[in-house]
Amino acid sequence: MKIALITDAWRPQINGVVTTLQKTCDYLREFGHTVVTFTPDQFNNWPCPSYTEIRLALGCGPKLRKRLRLYQPDAVHIATEGPLGLAARQYCVSQGIPFTTSFHTRFAEYLNLRFRLPLSWGYAFLRWFHSKSERIMAATPALINELKQRGFNNPVLWSRGVEVDLFRPREKGFLEGKRPIFLYAGRVAIEKNLESFLSLDLPGTKYIVGDGPQREELEAKYPEARFVGYKLGENLACHMADADVFVFPSLTDTFGLVLLEALSCGVPVAAFPVRGPIDVILDEKVGCLNDDLQQAALDALALNPQDCRAYALNYAWQNCVRQFESHLAPITRQPDPSPVVWWRRYSSN
Repeated sequence: MKIALITDAWRPQINGVVTTLQKTCDYLREFGHTVVTFTPDQFNNWPCPSYTEIRLALGCGPKLRKRLRLYQPDAVHIATEGPLGLAARQYCVSQGIPFTTSFHTRFAEYLNLRFRLPLSWGYAFLRWFHSKSERIMAATPALINELKQRGFNNPVLWSRGVEVDLFRPREKGFLEGKRPIFLYAGRVAIEKNLESFLSLDLPGTKYIVGDGPQREELEAKYPEARFVGYKLGENLACHMADADVFVFPSLTDTFGLVLLEALSCGVPVAAFPVRGPIDVILDEKVGCLNDDLQQAALDALALNPQDCRAYALNYAWQNCVRQFESHLAPITRQPDPSPVVWWRRYSSN
């Protein structure tokens, strides 16, 4: 099958959405499919105001339409609701091409936090965007129920996975600083609610792995915390595995892939009891969810790393990508006329 995957979230961004899409493409190719990605770096693009690592492919419509016509995919998946997603949606709707979408990010909440845009406006846009989708892929059963309650049609489950060979338990001692080490990994942005972690009175050392528009502000405000920027691959896994507790203060994530990565490293999780963490941390042996994040972080110190690792081994990328594959909407086309039919049709004109 020839699959077109259109996404506004792509490298150089480093986040769970990009990781999920890259892994999905990798495994789809292993399964024998041809996958072509349509991403901002292939078009004229500009940095998003206040978030320069996000590139916006404004005015991408004509080039995107031409490339899709030339590619003639058997299935189209639109992963994001940005300029590329909008252009792909417009093309598919105008041509009567079925497509699927996915709900990765709570844009309505993010726009409300950043620009005070009413939630009702944000969700009205998101409902419109996904309204023509054959299926809306969402990461958890709870998110599916929420989308249904908000008036979205046809949400289906597309779970997440973890690279258990990369994210694995290791000997402690990679990171400097007094123990215990409490670590966060992800974007350093207002929607991640990092001050709820950084302001805690915890023993030991706090590490922030990642970058984003709020880093300079938070680094100045909390000089005792160690901000080390983005880490990738083996380096990221070494950072995560050396923590004693992974602290996840976000209130708006739809899943939180880093939670699985931490657990796979044998690191217990501390988080608020909200969507995302409550959908991933289904066993009290691997994480502490509490409205008092400080208490959750302290309680998580007593959890067994072996339980965390065993729990994460239940998640495999192959299973998640098979789910994605099963939800795609194949495009049916009329076969090209045979040479004889073509000659009869046009020779008399």
